[in-house]
Amino acid sequence: MTLTKICGIRTLEHAQTAAEAGADMIGFMFAPSKRRIAPEQAAEIAAALRSSGGPVPLLVGVFVNEVPEQIASMVEKCGLDAIQLSGDEDAAIAAMLPAQLLIKAIRLMDAPGERGWLALPAEQVTLLVDAHILGSYGGTGTVADWSRAAQLARERPILLAGGLSPENVAAAIDQVHPWAVDVSSGVEQNGQKSNARIRAFVAAVQGC
Repeated sequence: MTLTKICGIRTLEHAQTAAEAGADMIGFMFAPSKRRIAPEQAAEIAAALRSSGGPVPLLVGVFVNEVPEQIASMVEKCGLDAIQLSGDEDAAIAAMLPAQLLIKAIRLMDAPGERGWLALPAEQVTLLVDAHILGSYGGTGTVADWSRAAQLARERPILLAGGLSPENVAAAIDQVHPWAVDVSSGVEQNGQKSNARIRAFVAAVQGC
């Protein structure tokens, strides 16, 4: 079954909603963004989830062009299970990071930097396919190239991101067959996470 990641979580309420709905991963944005969360707040949410006795999704820290030492510090401070790199990082950084699940966002632009990540084995990095928007590192609500994502998904497990929502995620899964789907703006209303849309997104994925 396709896994679900709810990204851009900033409150315990929305983290608990995602966990209770059955989301497999939640993402904390540590890079400059309207969804940015302070490390202290992320650590509090992580601790609260783990002490609740309920389901605890994998906790993913999202970084953009951050140095490995700072990433390692945040992993320890916030109790992260996985690292997501969403910037212009070179593939060489993979060997410098803690032994967490590593996710790398790519835009399938045939850029030299992306070719380095594509050359790494799936056991070392899980690739996340997002839309390419000049000057943006994700969270724009723009749909990715599903056709090219489907080609890559036939070769290795991928996360599919970019413009997904409760309304279109079933079609995306049917076309791309990703290992997981990643949503942020698609479960928001008026720029804020919506409990109802989080539940609807997870239910749509689980119904596939």
